[in-house]
Order: sequence, then structure tokens, then C-alpha cells
Amino acid sequence: MTRRIQAGSIAIGGDAPLVLLAGPCVVEGRETTLTTARHIAETATALGIPVIFKSSFKKANRTSLGGFTGIGREEALRILADVRDEFGMPVVTDVHTEDDVAAASDVADVLQIPAFLCRQTDLLLAAGASGKAVNIKKGQFLAPEDMRHAAEKVASTGNSDICLTERGSSFGYHNLVVDMRGLVVMRDIGYPVIMDATHAVQIPSQGGVSGGRPAFIAPLARAAAAVGIDGLFLETHPDPAHALSDAGSQLPLTQLHALLEQVLAIDAAFRSMNQDTAS
Repeated sequence: MTRRIQAGSIAIGGDAPLVLLAGPCVVEGRETTLTTARHIAETATALGIPVIFKSSFKKANRTSLGGFTGIGREEALRILADVRDEFGMPVVTDVHTEDDVAAASDVADVLQIPAFLCRQTDLLLAAGASGKAVNIKKGQFLAPEDMRHAAEKVASTGNSDICLTERGSSFGYHNLVVDMRGLVVMRDIGYPVIMDATHAVQIPSQGGVSGGRPAFIAPLARAAAAVGIDGLFLETHPDPAHALSDAGSQLPLTQLHALLEQVLAIDAAFRSMNQDTAS
């Protein structure tokens, strides 16, 4: 069993229930963000799943120069603050620099380290020193056992509210695979483990943007729940085809409820099996 950490008002890991981290890839504007947040909040309440709203206030790791990076840090953070206040959901957002950490800490309950930056020592130390929970996404180039070192950097600041997220590993050019053994390996490190079932279906850098195979989101989410996870990460959008970022890998908002029902049923079976084994 992983340690139990606190992410705002939400407990993750240990004997806490499965947690959902969900929202659009990036803050595109107020209307889309709040519409998505309202749907997620209503779905989570109906299913009884704790939820943390996810959206990036900036996307710094774009494939091409013309990729959408955001509407501006200050405006995006104001919208995330409105989501937190209006719907009572904690917020998780990406940080790319130490300066981002300082700005986002006023709004976010969880600071997320993007996969490409999971080895950036100064960023990890700054995130840890913020006192906020830190979600470290495993680099596409990193072995799961090596995430221990990233976690240790954050923990060295005295902050042990750390999560580790699987989002697929590079498999040749323009392809990702998920080795489900990695979830077990990362859980053995001791921190809560989250499955990002949407970035894991990306086709990286396809023609200047990242494509994706969204048909595999549900199978990967179900498989991860069967292996054992503490949280499920899903980027979801009312109209993924017209999303300004990661259009090829976001879950249609209308499919969220059905997928979560399936994942929760599998998660309940996994937890029951583990309890039976322990007794």
C-alpha cells in the first residue's frame, strides 16, 4: 500500500478511494473551462469519486513554434481560481520554471511536473519548497524505478505530498506504449501512483503537432485499475477535435461518466481482492 498524501482537501493513496484528476489540456478561455468543470463536478458527485480539476495555464512544450501555448498566465490562473471557488474542486496545473511555481502556488493545490522536466532538479526543489502537493509525471525516456530519484528531490525539501504519474514510454519514433509493470514498480517506491490514460495514447510530434489514438483511452484506464492505481488522470474536452491543444488525445466529455463507472467497478474488485489476500 502506498502512503497517504494530502492534495488540498483530497487524500490520495493509502486506503483513500480512487481519485480523478480531469479537465481540458489547457485553459482555452473562461466558458470552455467552466463548462468542462461543471460537467466533471456533477459526474464526480454522481459517482462518488473525489476529483481534482486539471488544466494547464501554459503549455511550454509544444512541438512547433506555432503551437497554442495559452491565453496568458495571469488570466488563466484567474480562471482556475474561479473553478476552485465555484465548484469546490482542488486544482492541479503544470509548472515549467521556478517562476511558474511561485505564481501557480497562489491558486493550485497540486503542482504538476511535466514528463519532459521530471529530471529538472531546480524545478523539483522549488515545487517541493512551495508546500503544495507535487505530481511528477514519468518521462517518456525514464525507467519506472528511476522515479525514486525525482521523488527524493522533492522529499528533500521536507515535502512528502508526492504522486508519481505514468503517461507512456517512447517506443521508437512517434509512438508510446504503457508497460503495466511500471505501475507496480512505482507503487513499490511508496508514493501514490496515477495513470494518465490520455497522454499515453498520444502520437508524439506527428506533422508538427501531437496526434493520438483516443480509442485506447478506455482500455488503458481499465487495465491500470486492474493492476492497481491511486488516481486516474484524464484530459477531457467538450469538443476534442477542436481543442486548441492535444486535440488527438482528449476524452470527449460525454464519455466520462461511462468510463468512470467501468474503472470504479474494476478498482473496487482490485481493492476487495487485496483485502482478501491480506486477511
